[in-house]
Amino acid sequence: MEGTLNVRTDLALEAREDIKPKKGEIDGVIMSVIPENNLIKVTFVEIQNERGSSLMKKPCGKYYTVEASDIQYGNDEYKEEVSKVIHKYLRELSYASTGMKNPRVLVVGLGNREVTPDSVGPNAVDMLEISENIMGVAPGVLAQTGMETARIVKGIAAENRPDLVIAVDALAARSTKRLNTTIQLSNTGIHPGSGVGNHRWGITEENIGVPIIAIGVPTVVDAPTIISDTLDNILSELQPDSDIKKLNNDNKYELIKKLIMPEIAQMFVTPKDIDATAKILGLIIANAINMTFDVNNTAG
Repeated sequence: MEGTLNVRTDLALEAREDIKPKKGEIDGVIMSVIPENNLIKVTFVEIQNERGSSLMKKPCGKYYTVEASDIQYGNDEYKEEVSKVIHKYLRELSYASTGMKNPRVLVVGLGNREVTPDSVGPNAVDMLEISENIMGVAPGVLAQTGMETARIVKGIAAENRPDLVIAVDALAARSTKRLNTTIQLSNTGIHPGSGVGNHRWGITEENIGVPIIAIGVPTVVDAPTIISDTLDNILSELQPDSDIKKLNNDNKYELIKKLIMPEIAQMFVTPKDIDATAKILGLIIANAINMTFDVNNTAG
């Protein structure tokens, strides 16, 4: 029987990597790598049924994960290339969700722009090319407005009748290597606050009444994850017969949570250059959305 997932991650790719089937593939989950070029890799994960959803702890649907390790430091040409890759799969998900080549979209920048790791969504909305075809809103968070974000989005969607909602949000990763270098697209909706374990009323097609595409970027990891990654490096230096080396990812994570101080276990950590990176990520995502839905853009 496949192992269940306990390690904290919002990425379907990491969830699949952490489940080790005894043989073959996981029933209800398929995964394939789509080579784009030497610097950008795309992995496709589809959760097809309730068994796969239960094992992965993610909703059924399609997930594209774009990995681009040089996002923060690459030149403008490289960042544009990342936008084009996101555009490619955003267009595919959009057409599959709506059956329309040029749907009218509402882009929702989730998160708190005053908390830098949580500002990718609002940054993306700030950089959109607003038009009759592209609407944008950054509704803030519950602590700022006193209202559930999903209910605000539902009201705006009911009034403006978009064909599609795109929700952009910050996520949490299991691996520090994927912080700010990974962008996930999915057709499963999103839960505001999921990046820090603060799940709210979901922005899903069921709740909003409109197809939803979620674009998420992991900008934080929790403290036990960082210690777990460090432990991996230590384990790689130990003798093969060491008992501690036989721990799997879930066991290591749970052991670390028990050993470290409770205050540290509740911490989420982000890289020191997050101010600049959050703006870069917002721009890359905004450019991809502009390419996809601006009816005057020849890239579509």
